[in-house]
Amino acid sequence: MQKDSMFALAQQTLLTPYALDANQLEQVFSKMLAHRIDYADLYFQYGRAESWSLEEGIVKSGSFSIDQGVGVRAVSGEKTAFAYSDDISLNALENAALATRAIARQGNSQSVPALGKKTNAAQLYLAHDPIASLSAADKVALLERLERHARALDPRVTQVMAGLAGEYEVVMVARSDGVMNADIRPLVRLSLQVIVESNGRREQGSAGGGGRFDYAYFSDDILQKYAAEAVHQAVINLDARPAPAGNMTVVLGSGWPGILLHEAVGHGLEGDFNRKGSSAFSGRVGERVAAKGVTVVDDGSIADRRGSLQMDDEGNPTQRTLLIEDGILRGYLQDSMNARLMKVGVTGNARRESYAHLPMPRMTNTMMLNGDKTQEEIIASVKNGLYAANFGGGQVDITSGKFVFSTTEAYMIEDGKITYPVKGATLIGNGPEALTRVSMIGNDLALDPGVGTCGKEGQSVPVGVGQPTVRIDGLTVGGTA
Repeated sequence: MQKDSMFALAQQTLLTPYALDANQLEQVFSKMLAHRIDYADLYFQYGRAESWSLEEGIVKSGSFSIDQGVGVRAVSGEKTAFAYSDDISLNALENAALATRAIARQGNSQSVPALGKKTNAAQLYLAHDPIASLSAADKVALLERLERHARALDPRVTQVMAGLAGEYEVVMVARSDGVMNADIRPLVRLSLQVIVESNGRREQGSAGGGGRFDYAYFSDDILQKYAAEAVHQAVINLDARPAPAGNMTVVLGSGWPGILLHEAVGHGLEGDFNRKGSSAFSGRVGERVAAKGVTVVDDGSIADRRGSLQMDDEGNPTQRTLLIEDGILRGYLQDSMNARLMKVGVTGNARRESYAHLPMPRMTNTMMLNGDKTQEEIIASVKNGLYAANFGGGQVDITSGKFVFSTTEAYMIEDGKITYPVKGATLIGNGPEALTRVSMIGNDLALDPGVGTCGKEGQSVPVGVGQPTVRIDGLTVGGTA
C-alpha cells in the first residue's frame, strides 16, 4: 500500500466516521492557539489486539480488544498540558483543546496553518492486518504445530507453553505547524517456553520472535527454529553447574544480549534525562564515553523490525541516529520538546504507548555496530571468564548507570575454550563504565528475533536490540557457587 492510500485509509478509519476533516481540525488548533504556546498536536489512534495461549495442547486463554481515541497536547516552554478522550468528535476535541490552554503564556493569538503537509517517510512495512490474516482455528493450529515440534526434539520435554499475539494499529498526527501524517502499524509475536526434566531436575528454556508483518511469517521452518532454541537452552541448563562469583572477563553473545546495552546505556542517552541533567551522560557530547571501536546507533528505519516506525508519534520520520562513534558521544535521542529546549534537531524518537499517554524520547532499534574480530578470536583470547549467550531480565538506575542482569544461558571459558554450562550467573556493573572496558568487538552483528518491550514512566513500547559478540574486561559476576 502506497503512502497516499495509507493516509486515505487512516482518514477513513479515524476521521470520516466522526464527520471530521482537516478544516475542523484547524478550528481546534485555532482555539488552542488563541493564546501563546510553542506547539500543539492531535494524536488519533484506532487499534485492535489479540492474544492466544496454549498449554499442554489446550487453549488456556484468548483475548481480543478494540481501543480508539485522541490525545490533545499543548507545549509552552517546559510545560505540557494534555487531555485525551475515547470519544473522537469535534465537541470532545474542542473541550480538550480548551483544557490545554491553561499553560499558555500571555500574548496575541497565533495564525493557524492549513493542514495537509506530510513529512517524507520511507515505507518500512506493509499495512497488514495480522488479526485477519488467519482464522481462529488456524491460529490455534499454529500453536499446536509449535508444541509438536518442541516435543519431538527431546523426550525429556515435559511441558510446553506457547503464545501468539497480534496488533493492528492506525494512527494519525495533526500538528500546529501544518503537518498531518498517518501510519498503519502491524505487529506480531510468537513465544515458546519449554520445561525439561531429567533425574529429578527441572529446567526451562524459551524462544520466539516477531515483527511488523502478519502471521504468514511463522512458517514451519521458523517454528522449528524456535523449538530448537528453546529446547537447547533448557537441556543445556540440565547439565549446568552453579556459576562462580567474582570479577572476571565476560564475553557477551551477539543479538539479544544487546538488551544490556539498551538498558544500561540506551536509556541514559534519551534526551529528557540529559536535558534535566539526571543521566550519567549529561553534558558529555564530544567526550570519550566508551572504548575505541564502540559505535552505538539507534535506527527506527529498518524494514519490518519490531522497534521500527514509519513515523514517530509526533509525525516525524524515524531515522538512523548516531549516538556514540568510536567511543565518542555524538548526541542523544530527541522528541520535539526536548530538541527545542536543547537547541538540537529532532531524531524521530518521540513514542507513546497510546493516545492516552504523552510522547517522550524513546529508543527504537538500538545496537552496537561491528568490530573486526571473529567470535572464535574473542573466545580464544580469554584465559578464564564467562560467556553469556543469552539474557533474562535486568534492572538499571538511569542516574548512576548501575545495572544487574541475569543470564539464561551461560558457559565458562577456560584457556580460550568454552568448557561447561553454568546457571545462576548475574552480571553486575555500571553501564558507562562497562563501555570503557570493552576490549574486543566481533564482526557478527545480529539483531534480536523481535521480542523486546521497553518500559519507561509506566509506558511500554516495542523495541529492538542488537550487537556483535563483545568482550568486556573486569565485570562483576554474581554466582551461586
